[in-house]
Amino acid sequence: MSLHQTHPALSDLRDAARRRLPKFVWEYLDSATGTEATKHRNRAALDRIGLMPSILHGPFTPDLTAPLLGHDFPLPVGIAPVGMSGLIWERAEIHLARAAARAGIPYSLSTVATRSPEDVAPHLGDHGWFQLYPPKDEGIRLDMLARARDAGFTGLVLTVDVPVASRRERQTRSGLTSPPKLTPRLLAQVLGKPAWAWAMRNERDVHMRTLDKYSDLQASLPPTEHIGYLLRTSPDWDYLRWLRDHWKGHLIVKGVLRAEDAAPLEAAGVDAIWISNHAGRQFDAAPATIDVLPAIRAATGLPILFDSGIESGLDILRAMALGADFVMLGRGFHYALAALGPEGPAHLIDILAKDLAANMGQLGATTLRALPPAFSLDAASEIGSFCTAER
Repeated sequence: MSLHQTHPALSDLRDAARRRLPKFVWEYLDSATGTEATKHRNRAALDRIGLMPSILHGPFTPDLTAPLLGHDFPLPVGIAPVGMSGLIWERAEIHLARAAARAGIPYSLSTVATRSPEDVAPHLGDHGWFQLYPPKDEGIRLDMLARARDAGFTGLVLTVDVPVASRRERQTRSGLTSPPKLTPRLLAQVLGKPAWAWAMRNERDVHMRTLDKYSDLQASLPPTEHIGYLLRTSPDWDYLRWLRDHWKGHLIVKGVLRAEDAAPLEAAGVDAIWISNHAGRQFDAAPATIDVLPAIRAATGLPILFDSGIESGLDILRAMALGADFVMLGRGFHYALAALGPEGPAHLIDILAKDLAANMGQLGATTLRALPPAFSLDAASEIGSFCTAER
């Protein structure tokens, strides 16, 4: 029986991941913050976006190619960064980098991943991006940029929507600490999940390996804090301009929700804007990303990346019809890893490609640039009101 029969959709991978992961790992991956209203708002808002089917186009094979930052990608999809990926599955960052390289799509490594840029370098394709949680110390900052460059990362993603740590109450209730410590309570959860326990048998020290190099600064931190707190700075516009001066590759700013920020970002020399509300993990009163996308598209000619709430090829088309150039998934690829192990990410890529093609066939869209205008399914009289923005 093929994987498309047993796991035909991302929802199947999510369900399988939940069955296989210990509760504290599942809560880390799946949770948001507060009452999780923003997480649910992302999904509900996507479901309100309609696309009008079209008829009598004859047979055609849709072209799924998406141009971005000087490259023609075979799909409009990339792998978004997720901190502590290796807690979800053993060597998660390496499995994901390999899958992205094989598919020819971008892979983003988090600063707080469990593998360092040097660990991932042998497995990285041509489109590796390093996601930066901005360090306070300029020396560390310079060193991180050099390490990312030397490891083969061509893009830098500055995350700007984490000025302070979020609470993520579900994680706290599960007993997970940072860094993770295997307490009797967590061990009891592990014993009930043999597939995860077996996969993780050699991962005895899950921690942020990129930061090991700077561990001599641990002594300057309070005893209740770990080395990751070196990153606890909130960047400003001067910080962004400093990065632009010191990073010669593509610079992407992630976590944008306001259209009025687009022009200053352009002026600062960024190469792309990444619309994200951190999938609801940071702030529980944020708007759904799909709701702010049209205004940001109208405010800038820069390429727009998009995430938060994406669960299918149809969701990708919804975002692109409203002006996104590219869509990134983080949780989805980790659901796939937890559900199927190393073959999971490739299967998810195939799911998304097949779903894109099927829905483009219904729309009569031969290319991603030929999508029809989006409209609100909550107001049939407003069909066309979200029209695709001029580029």
